[in-house]
Amino acid sequence: MNAPLNEKASAILRTGAPVPADDAVWTVLQSEAEQARSGEAALAPLYDAILGAATFESALIETLVGRIGNNAIAAPTLRAQFRAAADADPTIGAAGRADLKAVIERDPASGRLLEPFLFFKGYAAIQTHRLAHWMWDNGKPDFARYLQSRSSEVFQTDIHPGARLGRGLFLDHATGFVAGETVVIEDDVSILHGVTLGGSGIEKTERHPAVRTGVLIGAGAIVLGDIEIGAYSKIASGSLVTQSVPERCTAVGVPARIIEGTGSTNPAQSMDQHLALGTYEAFTYVI
Repeated sequence: MNAPLNEKASAILRTGAPVPADDAVWTVLQSEAEQARSGEAALAPLYDAILGAATFESALIETLVGRIGNNAIAAPTLRAQFRAAADADPTIGAAGRADLKAVIERDPASGRLLEPFLFFKGYAAIQTHRLAHWMWDNGKPDFARYLQSRSSEVFQTDIHPGARLGRGLFLDHATGFVAGETVVIEDDVSILHGVTLGGSGIEKTERHPAVRTGVLIGAGAIVLGDIEIGAYSKIASGSLVTQSVPERCTAVGVPARIIEGTGSTNPAQSMDQHLALGTYEAFTYVI
């Protein structure tokens, strides 16, 4: 069974309520790892990265080192760099918890915190970026670029270390996700695979999209330029967006048309990718 041992804590996590002071995310994650270890001995090293850690941050670091480490940079060096970042900026660990909550709240295929923590590359790519971003902002641009490169190789995502990401992000499937240097993604956003948040022009200024809170971006969407995707809006799969999208609107098509309404009050939470029937009436069909 995939149900965690701490059912009460899991229920709290799924409501979207604030994480209690006793760190329910960490408590549930440890319980799930202990339960899983008793049934999957072959994967014991993965579970032990959690069970042998003193904190959520330590477990996250150990898991990421195991996934992106290679012969170029020794594991102790990578571990020390990650540890320095996490110690210096507590928001890295807090965001990692919020991202983990986002997965189990929005992905019906995930029944445990353990699954995204150990196996989902979208979650791992975001956490690797958070560490790379700290290094980018703190005088270690080459190490940040190295992490971007390794994340691209291992997780098939390409997130520039300068991109600014909020918390509670859900990157579903992740393959092919691209985010440029001046991208801004606010809290509680959901993005599917194959999405490009790209730049327009060669000026070294803001040239990438700003994605506001509560936005859902469907698979394969391309969003280009210094534009704003308004809060609680939705970008339909496969769309090409080159103009700003107002709050609570849907952008759909190539090039995208802007349609009022999204079909839900919080698209990122509902993950509802259907288009309202009225949306189709806004199109002019050429046969």
